[in-house]
Amino acid sequence: MIDALRTYTLLESPTGDGRALAALAEVLEADATTAGFAVSREGDHLLWDLPARDVTGGPLLLLSHYDTVWPAGTLAEMPFTVDGDVVRGPGVYDTKAGLVALLAAVSRVVASGRPHPGVRVVVVADEEIGSPTAGDLVRAEAGRASAVLGLEPPHPGGDLKTGRRGSTRARISVTGIESHAALDPEAGVNAIDELVDQLVAFRAVVAGRPVLLNTGTIAGGGRTNVVAGQAHADLGLRFTDLENEEAVLAALAGLTPVRDKAVVKTQLLARRPTWRESDATTGLLARIAEVAAGIGQTIGGSPADGAADTNTTGAMGVPTVDGLAPPGGGAHARHEWVSASGLSSRADLLEALINGLR
Repeated sequence: MIDALRTYTLLESPTGDGRALAALAEVLEADATTAGFAVSREGDHLLWDLPARDVTGGPLLLLSHYDTVWPAGTLAEMPFTVDGDVVRGPGVYDTKAGLVALLAAVSRVVASGRPHPGVRVVVVADEEIGSPTAGDLVRAEAGRASAVLGLEPPHPGGDLKTGRRGSTRARISVTGIESHAALDPEAGVNAIDELVDQLVAFRAVVAGRPVLLNTGTIAGGGRTNVVAGQAHADLGLRFTDLENEEAVLAALAGLTPVRDKAVVKTQLLARRPTWRESDATTGLLARIAEVAAGIGQTIGGSPADGAADTNTTGAMGVPTVDGLAPPGGGAHARHEWVSASGLSSRADLLEALINGLR
């Protein structure tokens, strides 16, 4: 498993880099085929299928991704290393180790010949930017599944995730009118000024609510002697409940210009709805804990702040638990690491779950 993780890590796979993603996808598909899956693709997303063996009912759906937040060339400053139980490198924890553990587990399941449900795996290519092209695929697969297991990193210590904040990426775009900033300023409509006022107004909507708002990027204009004709800002929003999520997004969609002749448009770049812990999730967690106890592992679960594709399935009401990748730490950080022994223990757990969740 360490060798597989090394191979996957050395194939850097930043979101949006088609050539890099394709190179890793070929290796992953070859390994998935060896493990016993039938493989296919929908766009850049990988679909793996293991038919049921002597078990009826819907398949287990496992969700993962093979893109990372790290740009190509990160390995030069953040090399793949193994030091005792600590394995470091870009993407080892989030979440290439999860793919390693899954493929090891399925290889064992197939070799054992024991009964098991069908297993469907969706390996998303753009998870790190909110899965803007994978949402429909995830929803369609979840609609046929008996349960969903997410292969994102767990809580510190290894516990699983039973709910997630809603996460939306949105853009406010403003079109103004360009003019000479000194000779004819009144003929222009400054898109940057309008955007600033829109951001202030929208922040007032969010104020006092249990909502996180981050203005992540802002751009516009071109020259100081030209009234800016274009501007936009990209926002990150996090929600703890559906009621506030719907109210804030409705307010965002309803923004109107402050200045005559300014045009204000909003769009959702990606949205993962709030996933609240439910009876379906707690029931699945109890079954997982029982299976884990049968192989000598103790595991619990609680909601998490971060978002993932399990937001989508959990919000649909499909029994969903996330965090089944190996334990470690430093997601999206230079000190990212994963536990070598955790690779083995998570592979053991995934094997037991595939055989034991009926």
